[in-house]
Amino acid sequence: MNIHEYQAKQLLARYGVAVPRGGVAYTVDEAATQAQELGGPVYVVKSQIHAGGRGAGRFKDNPGGKGGVRIVKSVEAVRENVREMLGHVLVTRQTGPGGKEVKRVYIEDGCEIARELYLGMLLDRGTSRLTMMASTEGGMEIEEVAARTPEKILKVSIDPATGMMPYHARKLAFGLGLEGKQVGSAVKFMLAMYKAFTELDASIVEINPLVVTKGGEVLALDAKMNFDDNALYRHKDVADLRDEDEEDPAELEAAKHELNYIKLDGNIGCMVNGAGLAMSTMDIIKLSGGAPANFLDVGGGATKERVTAAFKIILSDPNVEGILVNIFGGIMRCDVIAEGVVAAAREVSLDVPLVVRLEGTNVERGTKILADSGLPIVSAKDLGDAAVKVVKAVKEAA
Repeated sequence: MNIHEYQAKQLLARYGVAVPRGGVAYTVDEAATQAQELGGPVYVVKSQIHAGGRGAGRFKDNPGGKGGVRIVKSVEAVRENVREMLGHVLVTRQTGPGGKEVKRVYIEDGCEIARELYLGMLLDRGTSRLTMMASTEGGMEIEEVAARTPEKILKVSIDPATGMMPYHARKLAFGLGLEGKQVGSAVKFMLAMYKAFTELDASIVEINPLVVTKGGEVLALDAKMNFDDNALYRHKDVADLRDEDEEDPAELEAAKHELNYIKLDGNIGCMVNGAGLAMSTMDIIKLSGGAPANFLDVGGGATKERVTAAFKIILSDPNVEGILVNIFGGIMRCDVIAEGVVAAAREVSLDVPLVVRLEGTNVERGTKILADSGLPIVSAKDLGDAAVKVVKAVKEAA
């Protein structure tokens, strides 16, 4: 689960992470009130959407011709810029061409920046440990830094038996070239960030940029936090921060039916049981010259109703021009999947090619259900055959 920048800063501040003062606003008047309470003389007006690159982004209808993060020097300028943001669609490199509508803004104190750095924490699956990363290249995408200048990324791997220790933080601080009171400020910041990460069951915390002010303070100028969905039952306060307006409607609908669904950019819908099999299916579609439109795992114990719901979700994507169903029946029985496929195809008046590959428990019964349905369903003998058939069918239909 993702949250907005202002929400991440509020959570981090609870643990002692240093952030500039600020407040959220949903209207122009609320933004002006927030600015008056801050007192100036410099304010930062930030569009709040779940996407990076807001400062370099542009509004679709070009209000003011500026980006989604602006520095202003009066309450009236705050009003003017918020008026140009709220209700308008901001397009960044992470939103795609459709962009996202700005429904709230964050009004924050300006600060005198001496340096911009990067600080992030995540689970390193290679070491199975939490890892804190830092770089002198603040404000840049960390993936870009890793590709061009990997030597500028500093890492410390944290032993779960000890947790993060002050020497871990000092190592990063010295590596970033901090000195004097900056080191103490950075150590306090990093230890607080680690505590927030672990106690809130975060999956990512990213501070980009982390700034050193001219007064020697270390502050989170921006903040991104993602959380482990499986641990949200322990954190109702965090779960309540969810903004469904920022999420894909199809993904929200899938969650209601306990389906794991992620929308992609291709045109071949996939319905598979098992995450590994789903990824293999997407790979072989790509290998066969197609492009998967989604990841969808119906799980090991899906019912006919869940399979029908999965079909509807796949077909809600207007880019889908064909569907590949790939089921290995272990816990999941092939006849249940077949019944769901037939029911869904009839209910939604399926008008795109459908290829089904079944293998495992009750496969003969499942195959017979498909054959007796009277629907134009193409059966495949194995995954390679299924991928070739669905790619061919989509191309012929086009």
